[in-house]
Amino acid sequence: MRLNKGCRDEYIRRHDAIWPDLAALLKDAGVSDYSIYLDADTDTLFGVLWCKDTHALEALPEAEIMQRWWAHMADIMEVNPDNSPVVTPLNRVFHLE
Repeated sequence: MRLNKGCRDEYIRRHDAIWPDLAALLKDAGVSDYSIYLDADTDTLFGVLWCKDTHALEALPEAEIMQRWWAHMADIMEVNPDNSPVVTPLNRVFHLE
């Protein structure tokens, strides 16, 4: 994901005040741990989430609270026509357990 120029502080502020209903939705969908990292040189965001084997992540885009969050964030980051964040899938090139 990528922030619009000059929106770093606002992005952090909004996530510091994450809506309780959104946090509950994510947990109810099976998310157990979620972090977002920022490359300050490029304004690129990298999200990592861990979820239960029996998760319901595929239903999140249809949830009303998720759609409201996307609209809330659309002015400060690159988004698709439906306000979902533009996401670039990454291929894992290394893993160590």
